[in-house]
Amino acid sequence: MVAPTPLTGETLALDLVNTRPNTVDGPVDLLSDVSRLGSWLGLQAERFPEPTPDAAALTDADLAAVHAVREHIAAAVHAARHSERPPATALDGVNAALHAAPAIQELVWDGGSVTLTSHRPGSTGTRLAALLAEDAAGLLSDPAVRKVRICEGEDCVMLFMQTHPRRRWCSASRCGNRARVARYYQRHKAN
Repeated sequence: MVAPTPLTGETLALDLVNTRPNTVDGPVDLLSDVSRLGSWLGLQAERFPEPTPDAAALTDADLAAVHAVREHIAAAVHAARHSERPPATALDGVNAALHAAPAIQELVWDGGSVTLTSHRPGSTGTRLAALLAEDAAGLLSDPAVRKVRICEGEDCVMLFMQTHPRRRWCSASRCGNRARVARYYQRHKAN
């Protein structure tokens, strides 16, 4: 089985949760090892406020930190999108990631002007988890979290922000196309 390409384009937090899709062979983890984490970070690089680490520098501890925050984000989003209280362990986990590597802002002279820079302390995994938790905090605290939907595609578990009232699929080219082909087949099968 070839693992599917990760979906991107939702909030960073939803893209992270969506790294566990279902396939015809069952659920798969698109971040199952450090090389896959590195690939995913490469796809998302321009969305991070600070440079993502080199894939070769990632460790199993970094992967574990990202996996842990992904579990907490998934549980919190699942509850919040239904207007339910997220599990305390999920909120505590997201908060712990935020507290472990808070953003520190400082003024620096760049040779021509004063600029404001931001950095985070800690290991690579701690910083990655904090960045992902920060994005999740923005999503969870936004009333729009109630617009997060699960794809209506058969056996799809992907989440998306419903920005249009008629949107039903995580991706028009994936699940949307499959649904259109199935409808076409059903219409023409009867003839």
